[in-house]
Amino acid sequence: MKLKQKFIFLLIAIVAVSVFSFFSFTKQKSPKQSIQFIEQDWNAALTKAKQNNKLIFLDMYAVWCGPCKMLKNQTFTNKEVATFFNDNFINVSIDAEKGIGTKLSESFQVSAYPTLIFANANGEVVLYTVGFMKPKELMAFAQAAIKKQSKK
Repeated sequence: MKLKQKFIFLLIAIVAVSVFSFFSFTKQKSPKQSIQFIEQDWNAALTKAKQNNKLIFLDMYAVWCGPCKMLKNQTFTNKEVATFFNDNFINVSIDAEKGIGTKLSESFQVSAYPTLIFANANGEVVLYTVGFMKPKELMAFAQAAIKKQSKK
């Protein structure tokens, strides 16, 4: 009798583990919402900004920069931030140390990372800041850029 009970218990355990594994692997995770960036293409951002009559949000970063990584992982993936930026701006992310990034760094006088710039469709700076920002801070920065641009 004991052997039969052990066998039934083992069989139930195997079935339970199989069912749990099946559902945990087939459960689809929703993709993380994030700001959608044009990568390494300033000219495309300028063109889209003119076509859509929007400000450009420019993230100038360096691959080795810790605060830049925090910004990408914590702030740019905030649902409220992502929705607001995707709806209201042309977002472009540029590595300041390669390709077009080196020229833009000189043009915008970038001296630290991350450098966050709101620019108009002509590439003229509307608002500029340096450093990591939490979601609420970035939202306030964006609102200030919109307000400043609307006064022109």
